[in-house]
Amino acid sequence: MSSDANSAEKNKEWMKKHPILTGIVVLFLVGVVANIFGDSSSNQSSNDVGIIETQPTQPEQISNEIASEATVATNTNTISLEENTPLTSDKNAQTTEPAQSVSIEQNDLYTVTDVVDGDTIKISMNGATETLRLIGIDTPETVDPRKPVQCFGKEASNMAKQLLSGKKVRIESDPTQDTRDKYGRLLVYVVREDGLFFNKHMIAEGYAYEYTYNTAYKYQSEFNSAEESARTSGKGLWSSNTCAGDPLTGTEVKTVTPAETAPVTDTLSAKYYTSSHYSAKYYYPEDCDGWQSLSASNLKSFNTLEELLASYSRTKSPQCE
Repeated sequence: MSSDANSAEKNKEWMKKHPILTGIVVLFLVGVVANIFGDSSSNQSSNDVGIIETQPTQPEQISNEIASEATVATNTNTISLEENTPLTSDKNAQTTEPAQSVSIEQNDLYTVTDVVDGDTIKISMNGATETLRLIGIDTPETVDPRKPVQCFGKEASNMAKQLLSGKKVRIESDPTQDTRDKYGRLLVYVVREDGLFFNKHMIAEGYAYEYTYNTAYKYQSEFNSAEESARTSGKGLWSSNTCAGDPLTGTEVKTVTPAETAPVTDTLSAKYYTSSHYSAKYYYPEDCDGWQSLSASNLKSFNTLEELLASYSRTKSPQCE
């Protein structure tokens, strides 16, 4: 018999002699084995529960995806609306505009394609050419076939070409003014890409007059101050060596006959006002607020309408009707 067989036989005899101890050992071993398998099963069960809790059901996934797509769509619409909202609005437009309207964005840059004269230019805008009439300024005439070339008109036109031809500019509309004038030109302020405020610069350097058309505009006070400074300094058309402030210097002045004057329709003895500016067209009774927006440097007052019409050919302002 081998040694292993002898050992097994001896163990059997020992267990027969000591049954209580043998039972205790067996119970101990069974308990150890049960604990080992019990922990393993518990860990696996816990892991399974974690997986179930962290993984959404298919309906929940679909719901979350729809909500996410809806959020993206909402954000996209908001951006689109903001991008297409005009920065300026025309609150007081009184003229009839062309069928194709324009949205003026102050931060957009446009190329100047032509300089007509000192206060009128053309730009490339949205694939088309737009003619701009600059708000608040008026330069002596050079291109109007009904009028002779006026004093300092060529100089003003040449300066405008020097400053703007081929340049990039930003434009700004004014809600106090019409969007377009009766000729269909956009009424705007022009700022060169480098920040030069062209309207104001032309007045400040004596190439243009401050000009108010019926209604006070955004930069009126600023432009009046610039004109006063140019006049005091004798710049450009204000110099005694050029026009001394009178654009008709050296031109043929048309004589107005009594038949061409406006009929007298106001007979009350009150103050009447007009502008001495060469391009002025209207007079204003004292009870009409329109005269208050006229440039102080050109404002003229008369005790009677007859006195005013004897000095100037004017018609009553439409805003006083």
